[in-house]
Amino acid sequence: MANCVKCLISDAVPGIILGKNGICHLCENYKPEDSQILDRQRAEREADLEKALRECKNQAEYDCLVPLSGGKDSIYLLYKLKVEYGLKVLAFTTDINIPPLAWDNIRRTLNKLDIDHVVYRPSEQFYQKLFRHLLKNQEPRGAVYTVSYVYAPLFEGDAIKLALEKNIPLILAGYSPGQPEPERMLYEFSRDLIAKVDWTPPALKTSTEFDELELSRFFNPQNYPSGTVFPRYLAPYHAWPYNQEQIMQKVVQLGLVKSGKHASPIFSNYPINWLLMYSDLKHFGYNPYLPEFSALIREGKANVNQWRILVPIIDFMLKKKVFLGREVTRSLKWLDLSEKELTVNHPLGAYDPPMIATRRLQNAKSDAP
Repeated sequence: MANCVKCLISDAVPGIILGKNGICHLCENYKPEDSQILDRQRAEREADLEKALRECKNQAEYDCLVPLSGGKDSIYLLYKLKVEYGLKVLAFTTDINIPPLAWDNIRRTLNKLDIDHVVYRPSEQFYQKLFRHLLKNQEPRGAVYTVSYVYAPLFEGDAIKLALEKNIPLILAGYSPGQPEPERMLYEFSRDLIAKVDWTPPALKTSTEFDELELSRFFNPQNYPSGTVFPRYLAPYHAWPYNQEQIMQKVVQLGLVKSGKHASPIFSNYPINWLLMYSDLKHFGYNPYLPEFSALIREGKANVNQWRILVPIIDFMLKKKVFLGREVTRSLKWLDLSEKELTVNHPLGAYDPPMIATRRLQNAKSDAP
């Protein structure tokens, strides 16, 4: 196994080819005009975003809703919306598996910016059952994909439900470029996905392990009356210029977080994520977030020298289950799972809503040579 000397992506990632010079084919084929195309797309999105931010004002008690995880991106997003745009912002947190450091970030930021906050504390037993089932029944893209893209629609759906309840016209998420997967969102969740499609994962419906009440936790627009006006759900960092290192520095400088450690995604992420990374590293031989970070590096949005140091450190912690890697053992205990039960045994797209599965197939066909 080797890594690209430019973007750090591993040749263990399917489809990645390293040349004799140690540079991957993605870097070799990356052209300045690719960045220009992306810049034009970003400019179009930015114009739409600016219009949406103007039009959302004074339609309800709050202008917009922001899902708040305690990470650098959602925290800096709150600052920009409240301070730079003068919006009435409501922050929203689903309180499952958020580490103490992230809670410290949340409290500090909300106090500094004087922003209202709603916390939803769902059943921990349900989430334990869900995570356990998903890790025992992963699809071929592994644990991070399987769990994240079932868990994310739960808190995204909770945000939509809250926005509907309070007539908030706009939900703004702190997804960085590359998050979530393109089939789900590029800047905005499609209107059909928000207004027409049942978000309940098909493989959970057919598993027989979840009852109707448990499955009803997933957002389903079909449960709302005809004529319901659903909010827009946008990712501003897909429109604004984005630089990971600069945002980490800014949230510290602004006093929104305590230190650089608090701004780091390594420390503020969900503890269970270490178990997901461990499972994927075990099954596939590379860190599942490496393609995402490599893309940011390739596009000049992340510091290659920083990640050149961090990637092997993270992998070491995972393999040895030391320091932050101890969360692997803690999460296994929390879920009453053994390592042997971390299994890939479901077909590709088993948990994707049909609309997303269809879009993924279309994108795969368009990318085929």
